[in-house]
Amino acid sequence: MTEGDAIPDLTLASADGPIRLADYGGKPFVLYFYPKDDTPGCTREAQDFSALADDFAAAGVALLGVSKDPPAKHAKFAAKHGLSVPLASDDDDGTVLNAFGAWVEKSLYGKKYMGIDRSTFLFGADGTLAKAWRKVKVPGHAEAVLAAAKAL
Repeated sequence: MTEGDAIPDLTLASADGPIRLADYGGKPFVLYFYPKDDTPGCTREAQDFSALADDFAAAGVALLGVSKDPPAKHAKFAAKHGLSVPLASDDDDGTVLNAFGAWVEKSLYGKKYMGIDRSTFLFGADGTLAKAWRKVKVPGHAEAVLAAAKAL
């Protein structure tokens, strides 16, 4: 995805049923990808977005977090940490992750593997990508996304 691209018409799974990305057109929308529920960085990121959820809502901006964890695990993760941001699951093929270029080759201790690149995408009310953050560092990120969303 590059700036100016439209929200793709893809579907994710959630504990509340399917979520169609194209349904977010018409208002600003933040989609963030994170590697795994209940890990320190991912928990902090979800908590940071949840802490600012009212500010995003006041600005008319929808939020959605995505990983490959199943919907039932997302529900437990959200309940355990008091998260208010909706969470969705990509399918086994990583269709949405691949469409956003967030399924990438990583390396740990010299071993290569495929995993999720922590990344965030901000779409404008017109349904086009306004800004993308790749290889996100968690501290201060949610605040930076909120500032960019307010500037739309």
